[in-house]
Amino acid sequence: MKKRILGMLLLALNVFIVFGNEHKEYDIVVDRSGRGDFRSIQEAIESIRAFDPNGTITVFIREGVYKEKIILPTHICNVHFVGEDRDKTIINYDDHANINKMGTFRTYTFLIQGNDIIMENLTIENSALQLGQAVALHVEGDRVIFRNCCFLGNQDTIYTGRENCRQYFEDCYIEGTTDFIFGPSTSWFENCRIHCKKNSYITAASTPENIPFGYIFNRCNITMAGGITDVYLGRPWRAYAMTLFMNCILAEGINPKGWHNWNNMDNEKTVRYMEFNNMGKGSSVRDRVKWASVLSPEEAEIYTIENVLKGCDGWNPRR
Repeated sequence: MKKRILGMLLLALNVFIVFGNEHKEYDIVVDRSGRGDFRSIQEAIESIRAFDPNGTITVFIREGVYKEKIILPTHICNVHFVGEDRDKTIINYDDHANINKMGTFRTYTFLIQGNDIIMENLTIENSALQLGQAVALHVEGDRVIFRNCCFLGNQDTIYTGRENCRQYFEDCYIEGTTDFIFGPSTSWFENCRIHCKKNSYITAASTPENIPFGYIFNRCNITMAGGITDVYLGRPWRAYAMTLFMNCILAEGINPKGWHNWNNMDNEKTVRYMEFNNMGKGSSVRDRVKWASVLSPEEAEIYTIENVLKGCDGWNPRR
């Protein structure tokens, strides 16, 4: 009996030490089972002070499925979200555009409006059936970083929804069917896997005319689901769409033309579609549309993280 009691005390002490150290490392702990500060991510966000002068707040999210539709408003900035395990820390919702005529831009699972946000080791999913546009991530913040994250959905998985704002995606997995990376922001995708689940279009940039950089995919792996044979790299949601694939692996299944004009020949005069130094069975530029560009090494030199994302404040997400 004494040994059993001693064992229970040692176990309790070990739990206390583990969770005590965890709370020292993180400002807030979210746990669906109730062992943290909050059971939901939205509650954790609402507890953070507006424009907190104390610097970055770190939120640790334990494994679990968080069935939430989350808003991080503009006054919540400098937050670092860390999931316990990318594949087991899942934020999920299932709205789509044809529910009560809500339209595309209210379907998000996670809406990020604040600046200087970092998200790591998380899965953000819109699990709606293919009944309309269904956004998993809607990001409007500036200087937002995603590392080792998973974005799951079908049509319109990621919406980078604000012009002149910058996002950086590194070592992420992104899947979808149609236009599943779209919007006006400047976004760099580094070493990401982009998985196509339908014969359709990967990107639908709407880069404004006065913004020099839109979507840059560098060292990414473009893969296809079984039976997918006809995917375009992009089509222009707006006339000055800017998208570049460079140093990427393009799987067999990329349409030989590469790019689509969205059935509007006027777009061919204004879009900024480019490729450089890609490889793989879908990388041949021999039959690409004439209104897209294949960059020379000299022309490609300006497309660096430092140059594309620096803005007027010299931001570099790798520093």
